[in-house]
Amino acid sequence: MYAHDESGDQWSHLPPDDQVEAASTALRMLADPTRMRMLWLISGEEYDVASLAAAVDIARPAVSQHLAKLKLAGLVTQRRDGRRILYRARGGHVRRLLAEVMNAADHHLHGIPDHD
Repeated sequence: MYAHDESGDQWSHLPPDDQVEAASTALRMLADPTRMRMLWLISGEEYDVASLAAAVDIARPAVSQHLAKLKLAGLVTQRRDGRRILYRARGGHVRRLLAEVMNAADHHLHGIPDHD
């Protein structure tokens, strides 16, 4: 059972407990505005800690802590480039989730009607 299943039957059965727990953890990580801003930026390109700290205007240690939480939740990947570690959102599912929640917020804030 997958969320993109168009049969309509997907909503009549609960997903497995481990899947619900993983999804809940991911959403808890996104409930923090700073982490959401960081994830938005790294959805578009890779950032190192210093660049991301400058972009969101918080201290590097705080960025590192937020990235560690996002990574543990499976929302972020990292790769080494020489002495730097570069971070990026983990795949299209994460980017689409973030885009959808931002679109839903935009609709709510501006009174735009819901649509499928």
